[in-house]
Amino acid sequence: MIKIIFLIIITIIVLNYLLDRIVEYLNISKCSNTIPKELEGIYDSEKYAKSQNYLKVNYKFSILTSTFSVLVILVMLFTGGFAFVDNLTASVTENVIIHALLFFGILMLASDIINTPFDLYDTFVIEHKFGFNKTTVKTYILDKLKTWLLGAIIGGGILALIIWFYTLTTNLFWLYAWMLVTVFSIFMTMFYSSIIVPLFNKQTPLEDGDLRNAISDFAQKVGFKLDNIYVIDGSKRSTKANAYFSGLGRKKRIVLYDTLIKDMSVEEIVAVLAHEVGHYKKKHSLKGIILSIIETGFTLYLLSFFVGSIVLAKALGAEEASFQIGLIAFGILYTPVSLILGLATNVYSRKNEYEADKFAGENYNPEHLQNALKKLSVNNLSNLTPHHIYVFIHYSHPPLLERLKALDKIKI
Repeated sequence: MIKIIFLIIITIIVLNYLLDRIVEYLNISKCSNTIPKELEGIYDSEKYAKSQNYLKVNYKFSILTSTFSVLVILVMLFTGGFAFVDNLTASVTENVIIHALLFFGILMLASDIINTPFDLYDTFVIEHKFGFNKTTVKTYILDKLKTWLLGAIIGGGILALIIWFYTLTTNLFWLYAWMLVTVFSIFMTMFYSSIIVPLFNKQTPLEDGDLRNAISDFAQKVGFKLDNIYVIDGSKRSTKANAYFSGLGRKKRIVLYDTLIKDMSVEEIVAVLAHEVGHYKKKHSLKGIILSIIETGFTLYLLSFFVGSIVLAKALGAEEASFQIGLIAFGILYTPVSLILGLATNVYSRKNEYEADKFAGENYNPEHLQNALKKLSVNNLSNLTPHHIYVFIHYSHPPLLERLKALDKIKI
């Protein structure tokens, strides 16, 4: 039985890797040296060639990084690496909570360190080559240290409480963990932009002027109370533009990247914000939170059947069952379920994007939103002709051409 489970774990890892490689190959196979007819007027020949090169470079790099990651996991499994780390941390303390925190702390830190060279290359070579990177070495190091600190405090704190629940209730721990994660998720939804974001970026209220007046006029028109409009210094790290909506109730806010303001007209920016307001008015954010809570409960419930399994522990080379070893094994075995849930989530997300686009088109102007989407895609060197299978598996947003066609149908 132990050997069978071990083989299942290896099979899942290998098949998941092969699936990713096949889908990415299908996607890259649609690259072309000539501009497709449907992209004429969106990309010029020089920008299109650059976007195709960017796609190819990232494709080759993803093969390297994903292959390396899979090989590391396979080596850990075949050599009993997880059991070794578990035994090592067990020799330090008999406290099950501290034991688990040390176990995951070592694994997470080691993983981050060995992947840092890839991240450095991606940031300072690939992104720099294509004109995106604005991150300095100082900013990169500070970001890394802050991320480690937040991971230790927040991630370690939540994990410690979950393991404490497990020691007190065993199989019922999932229920208390579910409540904990739910409360934390809602808290972060409301306060992420005001607590976490300032640690990495500077946010300033949007100054009075034509843009703020245009946004306020639109918000008033659609009955959307919006007092918090902020500009974030996204250009500190990248030239890529974005905008997002965060928070609930009085804590809701719109955040604009300074790169977005630089690249777009007032009308185009308002159209992008109208799309974000559409998500709120259609209750997409609320529904997303509810679905996420349900999925979290389902996952934790399944985890409760695996986390204390001695069979899973021995399949990973450990002699005794422990929360941390059970969690590692479950994380791998859960991959097919996660894939299916991810597909459903992406289908639902793409539907919501169409609805938000429609809201923006009907309540503001479809042409302005089309122009904004074109600029965002071209400036970010997005792949405008992705393979439909790649879209189905990975895209949370519909491809640009499909969004433009849907907006063409809106009459104002």
